[in-house]
Amino acid sequence: MAKQVKLVAACGAGVNSSHQIADAVTEEMKKRGHNVSCDAVMVKDVNEDLLSHYDAYLTIAKTDLAFTPKIPLIDASPILYRIPAMAQPVYDKVEEVVKKVEAE
Repeated sequence: MAKQVKLVAACGAGVNSSHQIADAVTEEMKKRGHNVSCDAVMVKDVNEDLLSHYDAYLTIAKTDLAFTPKIPLIDASPILYRIPAMAQPVYDKVEEVVKKVEAE
């Protein structure tokens, strides 16, 4: 099996939106044949050290991080609307990143 790709999603409390996105992305990437894990954290805990352990950051809201992340940022908020046409482009963008990491 391919290398596991590690993603992280963050929301205010690290409980609701981030978990919905983490679960949805993990499930969709599994359907597409990728080995992905996605953690959900509180946005206040997002810093350079935390992101250094991940391959991409799934954002929910525009947040001033006060640093420039070295990993791709993907706006995953459309997934929360549960409208397949809105979520599909997000999944496709995540898959692009996943494929790049798997190829490394």
